[in-house]
Amino acid sequence: MTSRTRPRRAVKVPAGATTVRIPRQRGRRSRQPFVVVMPERRSFTREAVSALGSVLWHFRRQLAPTGFAVLTFVLSGLLHVLAGWSGFLIGTAAVLAAGWLAIVQRNRPETGAVLAWRIGLASLAFLAAGWMATATVLGPLTGPLETVWLLILIAAQAVWLIVRRTH
Repeated sequence: MTSRTRPRRAVKVPAGATTVRIPRQRGRRSRQPFVVVMPERRSFTREAVSALGSVLWHFRRQLAPTGFAVLTFVLSGLLHVLAGWSGFLIGTAAVLAAGWLAIVQRNRPETGAVLAWRIGLASLAFLAAGWMATATVLGPLTGPLETVWLLILIAAQAVWLIVRRTH
């Protein structure tokens, strides 16, 4: 029976795989066969995650406070689970923020817009450090802490964008 009249065997192909049929090569039998690699099509989820990642990477400087807020949220959750007592150490950072304002204002007294920016930055740092200390001791999802986190995030992001636009 010749190869032209011989019935072909059915090759089972897994779902999603692409098959390429290469005709039998004439000539030397010791020649290596052709190998064709067909990549799979990327899934919609992978495309969406890739697009989201590229957008976040493009706007990474504008979204710096959001990244720090998410990092703080995750870090406070980890510290709550591993070492809840560390919140008392983090609480000193909140006191240092208020102390910074008093020391700077005593050494270099300012009025007007500079004083308003100093008060705003010190209060934002006080709130953020106080939130992290409280979230580390009690847990970041306890009571209204997630709402307070979101409000601090919005305030920090708004201040960041305003400062970056004016300078």
